Amino acid sequence: MRRSLACIGSLGLASGKIYFSETFGSGWESRWTSSKWKESEGTQGKWAAATGRWFTDEAEDSGIQTAEDSKFFGISASFDSFSNEGKELIVQYQAKYEKDVECGGGYLKLGPKIDDATAFGDPTVYNIMFGPDKCGYTKRTHLIFSYKGKNVLKKSDLDYKQEGEGTSHLYRMILKPDNTVRVEIDEEKIYEGSIKEDWEVLKPKEIPDPADKKPDDWTDESMIDDPEDKKPDDWVEEKRIVDTDAKKPDDWDDEEDGEWEAPMKDNPAYKGEWYGKRISNPAYKGVWEAKKIANPEYEDDDTVYKFADFGFIGFDLWQVKGGTIFDN
Repeated sequence: MRRSLACIGSLGLASGKIYFSETFGSGWESRWTSSKWKESEGTQGKWAAATGRWFTDEAEDSGIQTAEDSKFFGISASFDSFSNEGKELIVQYQAKYEKDVECGGGYLKLGPKIDDATAFGDPTVYNIMFGPDKCGYTKRTHLIFSYKGKNVLKKSDLDYKQEGEGTSHLYRMILKPDNTVRVEIDEEKIYEGSIKEDWEVLKPKEIPDPADKKPDDWTDESMIDDPEDKKPDDWVEEKRIVDTDAKKPDDWDDEEDGEWEAPMKDNPAYKGEWYGKRISNPAYKGVWEAKKIANPEYEDDDTVYKFADFGFIGFDLWQVKGGTIFDN
């Protein structure tokens, strides 16, 4: 049985429903629309069907590939709109880097129905962005949720697993009605937790009291100079001294050359700049922080997981090195 790319499943209590799946069989081009968002700038990359260098079955293992280097890539498919209210949403897809992407993404976007798929690109509103992203030494697996018009990143990055050229990695995200989410890569759990706690979708419950001021006598210097430590009497801080052994040259003419002055030389007794030793400050009270008060702008929301409309799936990417194959 052929597997599907980006299988989006919404699971209820009794049975699951598949809202979208793609086998990339015959006619896939008619089901997906390539973006022209960057076409006028000459930086719109092309997509092509491909298996990559290593595969078992050409028909089964074919996917879509970013076919050029240093380009923007955009492609999307639509499906009947649905809401995930009260349901588990499962998103799954596979990415294989045929070569080191160097700088670029391999993530997908899910969002509400779009009117013009050829304009799909960075400005397009989305609900969820999920998948690997890398630029130089910065590597992470993105999971971004849109909330009240803002795209909110996770407070700490998810592990990046898209290593190994020619190696496929399976990405799965499960979004639950209890406002938790689970992320698996290659069927290994890399994260499970609360959207409310790990994404800044809600305003903080408490804030520093703006009326609370640091006392005038508050000491926040943890270390001070030791008042008992004195510079030794024989400590020499002069780095350069007059060379007393130097003699005025016999041919020196004071009228023509000016008054002769002996040159300077490094002081052999120089010990460097003296610093008194540091000790703990007995008056130190710690870092001052204003007391916390309830945030009057805080509002709880038990539906941060919910999106009213899912109607498209797509890849909106920039890649320095293309060749990525998406499949499942």
